Amino acid sequence: MFSRRLPASLEANRISRALEAARARGPLIDLTETNPTRVGLRYPEREILDALAQPGALAYQPDPRGLLSARRAVAGYYAERGATVSPERLFLTASTSESYSLLFQLLCDPGDRVLVPEPSDPLFELLARLAAVEIAPYPLRYHAGWYLDIEELEQKLDDRTRAVLVVNPNNPTGSFLKRGELDRLERVCAERSLAIVSDEVFADYWFAPDPERVPTLAPGPAGQRRALTFCLSGLSKLCGLPQLKLGWIVAAGPAELVREAEARLELIADTYLSVGAPVQEAAPRLIALISDVGAQLALRVRTARAELAARVSGTALQLLDAEGGWSAILRVPRTRSEEEWVLQLLDDGVVVHPGFFFDMPEEAYLVVSLIAKPEDFSEGIERLIARVHAGL
Repeated sequence: MFSRRLPASLEANRISRALEAARARGPLIDLTETNPTRVGLRYPEREILDALAQPGALAYQPDPRGLLSARRAVAGYYAERGATVSPERLFLTASTSESYSLLFQLLCDPGDRVLVPEPSDPLFELLARLAAVEIAPYPLRYHAGWYLDIEELEQKLDDRTRAVLVVNPNNPTGSFLKRGELDRLERVCAERSLAIVSDEVFADYWFAPDPERVPTLAPGPAGQRRALTFCLSGLSKLCGLPQLKLGWIVAAGPAELVREAEARLELIADTYLSVGAPVQEAAPRLIALISDVGAQLALRVRTARAELAARVSGTALQLLDAEGGWSAILRVPRTRSEEEWVLQLLDDGVVVHPGFFFDMPEEAYLVVSLIAKPEDFSEGIERLIARVHAGL
């Protein structure tokens, strides 16, 4: 009766069942928390509510690309970061997830393939399945830092491949594309008529400057992208406002290809018109909160990362190198499986992700969020270290 696009079984796994039981026993320290509205940030509540109470929110002004005032505000965000984005190259969506859905429909027929990085967010597989698209992983390698091996990526390409997805910076590895990597990736995709989809929701959360880093694939003053490219972002991570449901797509690349892509993407977006008027009217004032709530989040992740590095130094834990993002990866002793480490930490009242949740390589890894409340983060890491030492 039901579509094969959905998983055959929805039964909870062992960790999910244990987590439900642990929550029933009492409060937990959640080191997987990624909801910014629950981690003690200071939100300018009156300013946000006033922004959402604009008279224009009462009018229905359908535009498949989104309100021009909102698109201009997004273009201003990119201009402040050295990118040249025209409001005409922008499409507003209800979320980054919806952006993926629209692009999969634009680029792929059922059964076509999109390459996705490994490790990465498990959400990509479900989004692709819902669009009747297959995903094929290409590996990110780790050696004194994460890097993209273009030769390995090329080996994954076949006649059904339509796009290569990059996450910049990646989640959970926290690795950015480097200029040399992007140069080779663009060349490969342009030669094979493949699109690049760049998820940049964590782009503002870097730990230290690096001239070799690619902050965004949106075009800069030097010119356009060589391959058809789509950059994704939104209010959820940049402003800590996931509940307001505003994302966007920036189209870039060879002019003729971009025109053709935009005409088709406009038809798809016009079919849904999913972005609400209140958030579009409020967009200019909400995007300005990057300098407030976004700055709080940036300080939070940098402070947590520094604390974590200091705390695990000299222990049996190894903190993997990262350049940005909201996550940290810890290599733990292989004295037990990742699942066993996670279950034992639940007994200690601490929630962490196993590395296999993100398709990490076959070693023992745990992944923690850097945006958890500072007091919870400190206590949770202390318990994690104690558990690892007890397990040696």
